[in-house]
Amino acid sequence: MAKDRDDELNQGTPDAGEEQEFTLEEILEEFREKPAPKPRVTGDTIPFPIIPKSARTAPPRGKPGRVVNFPKASRAGLEQPGDAKAPEEPRQKPPSFAAPPPEEKIVAFPGEEPEQPASDNPIAEKLNRLVRKADEYAGHMFEEEGSEQAEEVLRAERYIPGTDQEEEPRPSRERRRRAPPPLAPDLAPAELVRRYQKGMKGLQVRTTLAFLLSIAALAFTAAVQMGAPVPEELTAELQVLLLALALALVMLLGMDVLMRGLFRLLRFQMGMDTLLCFACAAVLTDALTMRGLDPRDGQMPYCALSCLGVSMLMRGAWLKRRGQRISCRTAASAAHPYLVTLDEQAWNGRDIYAKWSGDTVGFGRQMQAADGAERIFYVACPLLFIACVMLSLVASVGLEAPERILWCLSATLSAAACLSAGLCYGVPWYKLSMRLSKSGAAIAGWDGVTATGSSCGILLTDADLFPPGCVRLNGIKVFGDFPVDKVVSDTATLIRDSGCGLEKIFHDLLRAQGCVYRRTVDFEFHEGGGLSGEIRGEQVLVGSASFMHLMEVALPQGLSVKNAVFCAIDGELAGVFALRYTLHDLIEPSLNALIRNRVTPVLATRDFNLIPSLLQQRFKLPVEKMEFPSVQRRVELSGEELSHSLILTAVLCREGVGPYSEAVVGAARLRRAVRTAAVLACIGAAVGVLLAFYITSKGAYASLSPMNLAVFQLMWLVPTLLISGWVNKY
Repeated sequence: MAKDRDDELNQGTPDAGEEQEFTLEEILEEFREKPAPKPRVTGDTIPFPIIPKSARTAPPRGKPGRVVNFPKASRAGLEQPGDAKAPEEPRQKPPSFAAPPPEEKIVAFPGEEPEQPASDNPIAEKLNRLVRKADEYAGHMFEEEGSEQAEEVLRAERYIPGTDQEEEPRPSRERRRRAPPPLAPDLAPAELVRRYQKGMKGLQVRTTLAFLLSIAALAFTAAVQMGAPVPEELTAELQVLLLALALALVMLLGMDVLMRGLFRLLRFQMGMDTLLCFACAAVLTDALTMRGLDPRDGQMPYCALSCLGVSMLMRGAWLKRRGQRISCRTAASAAHPYLVTLDEQAWNGRDIYAKWSGDTVGFGRQMQAADGAERIFYVACPLLFIACVMLSLVASVGLEAPERILWCLSATLSAAACLSAGLCYGVPWYKLSMRLSKSGAAIAGWDGVTATGSSCGILLTDADLFPPGCVRLNGIKVFGDFPVDKVVSDTATLIRDSGCGLEKIFHDLLRAQGCVYRRTVDFEFHEGGGLSGEIRGEQVLVGSASFMHLMEVALPQGLSVKNAVFCAIDGELAGVFALRYTLHDLIEPSLNALIRNRVTPVLATRDFNLIPSLLQQRFKLPVEKMEFPSVQRRVELSGEELSHSLILTAVLCREGVGPYSEAVVGAARLRRAVRTAAVLACIGAAVGVLLAFYITSKGAYASLSPMNLAVFQLMWLVPTLLISGWVNKY
């Protein structure tokens, strides 16, 4: 191998003990003696960069780290100190290796870019340019590595709680808005209580009498149909007249509910009570004329079934009226109630239930509106009535048996007027009203339970999670030379301006200490869980311990207060107010009920201590199924300036999330129960009409006997009772 150039310059044997040193100027002067040869460039090599003379200037000695120190001696050629120089002898170079140019021994100083000589090969020039760009990119690629580990970033990630951001609204089909309630007189809840109370006792007594007559008529009809022995005085004609008399008495007892069905025709509406009126009229006429017009040996008219239908309708009307009275009494029990509304697309493009203080405007108008079952029957009953008339004509006149027209009408109309018509809304409404009245909530009629979407959210504020009495003050500690009244006044002032649930606690503390509120300038909420403002020229910070760490306020060593309010004045800790949060027994089951019914809790809290980590770690609440907006959105959602819907969902008379969640969940379950029961009633009525048409067209009197039709109607009554009993089981 080729030897180093130092061997060529240092020939001879140095004397022992003699030290030989070379300065950087001498070495550079040696390098300047011969000009650098121009490197050869081939088509497949990249030229080595040549450092110009301007870049080889020796750096000043005053800057350390810029000069590269050479080793004192090496076996390659530099002698030990004190050695004598040997005479120079020419070196023989191997024929297969060329000596490297002396310029390759120069180390380029940092920050200096050597100039590239012009090349005659354009391909090599481009490759050289690409190499320089790649080296420059690689040098700057990791400049920002570790910036996310900066102290400010780490502090923010540690002390700022995570929030849920709203997604951009997706283009969707425009939904039909809820129709406003009808123009009824908006009476006060107390006035409606007096109205619903009138005649309720009489209606209950009349319903009981009608039900007893219905049972007696059914028993008599079953006995005659089964061939049981009857007194000889009761001839077949007298038996029919007795059943007709029982139906007439039941119709007199339920005149109010039947007349309400007839009055619907004046408004061009038809419900199940209207069909029942026509069915009673057809059955009574058939019973009075069957012996002469269409004698059916051994068969009885459908009087017992019509009596049972009227008594069931009266029962449903009494339950509905009683439920309305209970709801109105609950709404009138509070002088300043809370209102619950379903605000459309209030958060993240979804409908949100919101609770706010106000007057019960519209509650009386919504309470007097038609219920959900009636609105479904308004669509189905006209179709059923037309089908009954047309099919009866086909089964009688169309088959050249006009004498059977009354029998066909009574059979089809009795099958259409289902027994569950009055119970589809009355039973679940009464049961739910009874449960909600114990919690201090009242549903504002059917218009309050009709939602615009399948999944909604519910806003929960500080008072919902921790009502008054669930947060107490455990102690106060003042630091430094700050007066107690100053610390209490500044903290209470910012707490009052924030509008959080701690306002009452600090108001009572303020009065106990004899302090007063002060004027705040530049008040602001912070995402880290705190408040800031300027009071009398001093910067005041109030918040949690995490907020103090974010604002670089020094806290005492060993401070183990978990839930507290910290106050800092001009960057110095002034006081600590220890708090104790107690979770009410109804909070956890209420939240679970909301989540099970696909109502997402949205935390719109202003108390900086109420963050998801606290609710999960200490109280074990399912915060992963809740949403936590940013501080600005929480302030907007819980503010008084938020616009609300004009249609009330419920009226609340108590604090806490218990009545709130029960009203929301109960309204959703009532909507599903009533709609399901009403749809099943319509399906049962349609099936009954078709079966009655088929049997009457065949003239099978025995197959369509009153007891068989009564059993069919009672079977379709069972699902309504089961669904109605499920509505308040949550």
